[in-house]
Amino acid sequence: MKSSNRSENIRVGTENTVGKSKSVTVIGLGPMGKAMAAAFLEHGYKVTVWNRTSNKADELITKGAVRASTVHEALAANELVILSLTDYDAMYTILEPASENLSGKVLVNLSSDTPDKAREAAKWLANRGAGHITGGVQVPPSGIGKPESSTYYSGPKEVFEANKETLEVLTGTDYRGEDPGLAALYYQIQMDMFWTAMLSYLHATAVAQANGITAEQFLPYAAETMSSLPKFIEFYTPRINAGEYPGDVDRLAMGMASVEHVVHTTQDAGIDITLPTAVLEVFRRGMENGHAGNSFTSLIEIFKKSDIRP
Repeated sequence: MKSSNRSENIRVGTENTVGKSKSVTVIGLGPMGKAMAAAFLEHGYKVTVWNRTSNKADELITKGAVRASTVHEALAANELVILSLTDYDAMYTILEPASENLSGKVLVNLSSDTPDKAREAAKWLANRGAGHITGGVQVPPSGIGKPESSTYYSGPKEVFEANKETLEVLTGTDYRGEDPGLAALYYQIQMDMFWTAMLSYLHATAVAQANGITAEQFLPYAAETMSSLPKFIEFYTPRINAGEYPGDVDRLAMGMASVEHVVHTTQDAGIDITLPTAVLEVFRRGMENGHAGNSFTSLIEIFKKSDIRP
């Protein structure tokens, strides 16, 4: 079907859960995809599954899933298709050969990738007569099927609302807006914080162990530090939002001295200094740009510069 019929295709997609038996296709059966398919089965859905390595579906088949032998069959089975793949490039690799079967489908892409890749995918699918909903799952596979878990979604609101009940089988839903890139953006900025924070924990633990402190002994102190972060975020957010970085509470120059001490302590312990040195370099650039008397939050202006050093 040509892209001129896009609105009709999306309208068909909005009827997915209205007056029809509960059914869904899941493409991609890594740990996340398996957990999703299992959750749908537990909620009484008829689930069709496909994976490039067919035997990954074996356990799900014993639970009642239907194995599609080809992507063509997987797409033909249902209007709503859940993608759980490595990235969006994998989506093209899998769907391109079966693109004639995409017309009238709604693809909910729960694969991780960039906001721009999500926007490109939405256009690519629209040109083939299909709708696209971007998803960013905020939990590991163990969190699938739990309403307290959450997934970001973005894309056409009408399509999202029509399939919301089905998607809530997986996790709670947090709709971010019509722009297909928004769910991916919210996901990636969360991952920005998560991986940086967890790396800092691993690095600090390595320094602790080098000094005879076990991970178990360090646990309550690490947890206390991490649990204090929301208070700092809440305090600084209005100031950052206003573009104000007064040095009334903290000053960048003092912060830099603190980071230098971390680098020296790490070096003395014989632990890799790459991570704290990278932090120190950001502080140093802030100092060079005249922020010595400002709050460390002024470093956000350094991050915004386009001439960031490699």
